[in-house]
Amino acid sequence: MQHREIIIIGGGLAGLIAACLLAKKQQQVLVIEKKVYPFHRVCGEYISNEVKDFLQREGLFPSHLEPADINTFQLSSIDGKLAELKLELGGFGISRYALDLYLYEKARYLGVEFLLQTQADEVFFDTKENSFTIHLQHGQVFTATHVIGAFGKRSKIDKSMNREFMNQRSPYIGVKYHIRTDFDHHTVALHNFEGGYCGVNRVENGVYNLCYLGSRDSLKKFGNIPEMEAAVLHQNPHLKRIFNESEFLFDKAEVINEINFEPKLPVENHVLMVGDAAGLITPLCGNGMAIAMHTGKLAAEQLLRGGTRAEVEQYYTHAWDGLFKQRLWVGRTVQKLFGARWVSSFAVGLIKNSRFLGNQIVKQTHGVPF
Repeated sequence: MQHREIIIIGGGLAGLIAACLLAKKQQQVLVIEKKVYPFHRVCGEYISNEVKDFLQREGLFPSHLEPADINTFQLSSIDGKLAELKLELGGFGISRYALDLYLYEKARYLGVEFLLQTQADEVFFDTKENSFTIHLQHGQVFTATHVIGAFGKRSKIDKSMNREFMNQRSPYIGVKYHIRTDFDHHTVALHNFEGGYCGVNRVENGVYNLCYLGSRDSLKKFGNIPEMEAAVLHQNPHLKRIFNESEFLFDKAEVINEINFEPKLPVENHVLMVGDAAGLITPLCGNGMAIAMHTGKLAAEQLLRGGTRAEVEQYYTHAWDGLFKQRLWVGRTVQKLFGARWVSSFAVGLIKNSRFLGNQIVKQTHGVPF
């Protein structure tokens, strides 16, 4: 049995940001990640500029990758009606394939230890010892003083911890492609279709990310993803054009199931939850990546701040609720304006007829620079 001061389970944005910040302060950090970098993730790949100052300040902004500069939001209804808004804060587009690899290499340079191709199966907190025991799939066992849960939307750890949302089935699937297409470099678009919506924006190297949230029932009805796309997504003329006229760069789609937007707790079983493990924002202007980074920063700051375990957990929960609870609620509420014909037309009309209201909705799903 080996001991590490801080173990981070999951090497996505939140886990990597936390690892970098902790390592900069000479903390002993081990990241356990079930895959090997680089790899693709189903993700919108647009990041609000709320994180840009922080990343630049910490030397973690990948300027050499030339992320796409995005300043406009476009929304279409199922029948193709279109509305457009300028994004006051704006953002940038970059693939998770490139960004996660960049942050992984930064973390290694800073002295973070990694166990890759390694699945954490269970995490136990021993009250008497005031420490964690982590069981890995190949029989390895680690102990840790602190654990950060960065294991994403849904994992074996969630099941072992009996987290409430794991008992609920989700109607959503996520599908992602990288494409080359004719689309404005500075725009992030959300195109509605029956039962879901699809985001499109440029990332690096002239490539565009196309990622959609769809219905599990639609996939079941049509039998496979291409048939579902032709029957459902192509009802929106903007999506039909994109699918018919673009060059698709993946051999097959990246797909995930059981995407759950139910509220989650930021601390469970004494594990500090970050990123999607703490709550998944609906894909409105792509703020999940920004929130993930911010939660990683918060968790690292609380551990560096010190104090008793109860104080660390209390302060992290308070800070997390203050920054993200309302944003996640707004995202879940506004999501109801997506994926149905008359409601999506209403949403487009709302933005067209009331720029102020549209800007307020966008502002509520964005944070402020930190």
